[in-house]
Amino acid sequence: MAPSDVGKLHVEVEVKSPADKFWVSLRDSTEVFPKAFPHDYKSIDVLEGDGKAVGSVRLITYSEGIYECIGSPIVKVSKETIDMVDEANKAVAYQVIDGDLLKYYQSFRCILTVIPKGAEGEGSLVKWSCEYEKAHEQVPEPSIIKDFAVKNFKELDDYVLAH
Repeated sequence: MAPSDVGKLHVEVEVKSPADKFWVSLRDSTEVFPKAFPHDYKSIDVLEGDGKAVGSVRLITYSEGIYECIGSPIVKVSKETIDMVDEANKAVAYQVIDGDLLKYYQSFRCILTVIPKGAEGEGSLVKWSCEYEKAHEQVPEPSIIKDFAVKNFKELDDYVLAH
């Protein structure tokens, strides 16, 4: 596999929500996302574990509305496993282990971290980094996945602030 077939994505999003509240909503995404964002998430089912702990496996089924956001129906379902959780530093790592994304990428691993900004309640910085390996050289960079993540963080911020 050529080195150009391996890539990284990184995005930082400033949110107004306090880090603790944003983190709790992210960790509760199995319940929160399908209710708060039915236009994006049809369901998130826990297949193994509790959906939060290392080793948990979740099956994410995306709603039809996701196609409008990313412009292409490339990802309808995604199965993820949680590889690392650091509650103290508000970080979680996960990887896609099955689903539509793996038609395009042999591997797709992400780390998500929520960092408080200033005094508690002054907002947070959400960092999302992914490493991926393309299935073949014609596969495009997964910028639509990055855009979808940014959209989710902004929508989750609005949700947390409203609740």
